[in-house]
Amino acid sequence: MKLSIIIVNYNVKFYLEQCLLSVLKAVAEIESEIFVVDNASIDDSKAYLMPKFPQVQFIWNDLNVGFSKSNNQAIRMSQGDYVLLLNPDTVLGENTLTTVCQFMDEHPDGGGLGVKMIDRNGTFLPESKRGLPTPWNSFCKMFGLASFLPKSELFGQYRLLYLDENEIHQVDVLSGAFMLMRKEALDKSGLLDEAFFMYGEDIDLSYRIQLAGYRNYYLPETIIHYKGESTKKESLKYIRTFYGAMLIFYKKHYPKHSAYFSLVVKLALSFHSAFSFLRNQLSRKLTSNNISSEILLPRDGESFSAMIARIEKKSTIH
Repeated sequence: MKLSIIIVNYNVKFYLEQCLLSVLKAVAEIESEIFVVDNASIDDSKAYLMPKFPQVQFIWNDLNVGFSKSNNQAIRMSQGDYVLLLNPDTVLGENTLTTVCQFMDEHPDGGGLGVKMIDRNGTFLPESKRGLPTPWNSFCKMFGLASFLPKSELFGQYRLLYLDENEIHQVDVLSGAFMLMRKEALDKSGLLDEAFFMYGEDIDLSYRIQLAGYRNYYLPETIIHYKGESTKKESLKYIRTFYGAMLIFYKKHYPKHSAYFSLVVKLALSFHSAFSFLRNQLSRKLTSNNISSEILLPRDGESFSAMIARIEKKSTIH
């Protein structure tokens, strides 16, 4: 089998429906299997989705066991040469999966691959390609140097905005929203580290894939990622989880750093999380949360690929 696709769902049945419709079109010519792991959703995901998608293998967890553990459940069952971790709030073009699998076939040194992600307004999402959160890169990001000089090769090594988003690049970190991996590389690197409940696990696994002797690639094949619709990013729980994951990564991969530097990181994380919480609370008051109006749908007779191209073009016009 060529490809195993794994999607973790938590209370986003309408986004997942759109995602699965696009995935089914994208695998029309590929020998594949699709897993959906549901983490105890309370939005009637089971009753809504199962009749619509008999081709999908559903795994229904009684508890929210986290992103890493959920993906690992399906990875252990998967049979594909490649494994794709995919967010439920994404939309793929009809040729996306054929293109990425062909690229990996032609690059046997590739252990992982990410794609160009845009949001619902056509704006490029920087997390499509990232560098490792080394002490220097993290310092630049947390204290604003990366934002002040985003395309500097010295200060902007975390988001890599100095690399052309429309060209192929070798990168350090892939996004868990679309993370294609060679099963052989996973066998050598190990699966997702379940110490990460959510966030940071993609950084950790990307790093371990490289340590196993493979390269990670960024391919400018465009998909839509609603970004954050599968989580509530305005919540304090999200902020604590995200920055807590960064501390787990540091303890795991940079254990020899001084206690002083660890303290600086923790202080920076605390300040940044507090600022993010206040900013998101304000943003929440100013924006609508009407899901039905936020989901993008193809126009009559329009393919998913054409819809993605239209959305991407809209951002260049404005």
